[in-house]
Amino acid sequence: MSQIILAIETSCDETAVSILKDGKELIVNSVDTQIEKHKQFGGVYPELACRLHLENISKVLSYSLSSSSLSLNDITHVAVTCGPGLPGALQIGIMAAKTISSYLNVPLIPVHHLAGHIYANEFVKDFSYPLLALIASGGNSDIVYLDRELHFEVLGETLDDAIGESFDKVARLLSLPYPGGVMIDKLTKGRDDIELIDLPKVSVEGYNLSFSGLKSHISRMIEKDKEEKKLDEKRILSYAKSVEINFVDQLLDKLYSAYLNYHPKMIVVGGGVSANSYLRKKIKELFDCENVEVIVPPLWCTTDNAAMIAKVASRMIDKNMSFNRDFSSKPSFPLSGLNED
Repeated sequence: MSQIILAIETSCDETAVSILKDGKELIVNSVDTQIEKHKQFGGVYPELACRLHLENISKVLSYSLSSSSLSLNDITHVAVTCGPGLPGALQIGIMAAKTISSYLNVPLIPVHHLAGHIYANEFVKDFSYPLLALIASGGNSDIVYLDRELHFEVLGETLDDAIGESFDKVARLLSLPYPGGVMIDKLTKGRDDIELIDLPKVSVEGYNLSFSGLKSHISRMIEKDKEEKKLDEKRILSYAKSVEINFVDQLLDKLYSAYLNYHPKMIVVGGGVSANSYLRKKIKELFDCENVEVIVPPLWCTTDNAAMIAKVASRMIDKNMSFNRDFSSKPSFPLSGLNED
């Protein structure tokens, strides 16, 4: 009998449903994004995100099932993001998943959102262990070591803001539209002619990361330029390119240091910022002469989606992990909390 997982992801501002067959065949991957609705706020407005999830979840579920050749009774498992994320948004996905699981009397699998970003890379290739994962998103910046399947050790994390959040804040100071990280990448992609601004290099102990102090330093520089009427189009491009290089290089410096100490067979990247063209280019160049395979996810699964949740669920099923429907959302959920031991 085939394993057919219906997965739901509602952790932030995407309402997503996916159907995965036998852990490999992605039958449906539907994503309804709320980005346009949040632009007026310059970022995700939690109350609005919850309301839109409530409006959209049944429509996305109906579309996903109708666009497949499957009936509801073909579903053998239901998976859902249980955290981390916005409390109300998570709860809407969990309520929908619990209802479907109970109605069909099939197992319900709670999945960690960041594990999803890591295992999204298995849509490119099955993992080889030990493995290093770089998670770079709007809410998270982490370096994670996996010595075996579904066993996570967080080596380093941001001590303040995440890289995606920091990109958005700098973009807002430059009067660039939301999402700021996407706009910065769009403005600077393939541009080697942009004059760079000298920015301090952040020094943080171990594999940890920090973006808040540098962001504040840049904020003061921009305010001074505004006062002196120096913030023209050319200067905005200089800030955008300089910030992009500085932020991404900090990630890659820490990742390379971890590589030298942990000697993984594979390195993977996940999260929304993994779509950044400078990061995608530099990480391949950095490890080009090293004895390690680097996997960068396809652009379709860099943002939040349910396919990555289904992929983790499939691995959890294969490991015969036990599940029950008696769980709640975990807005703050450490990645190590998924470990069996």
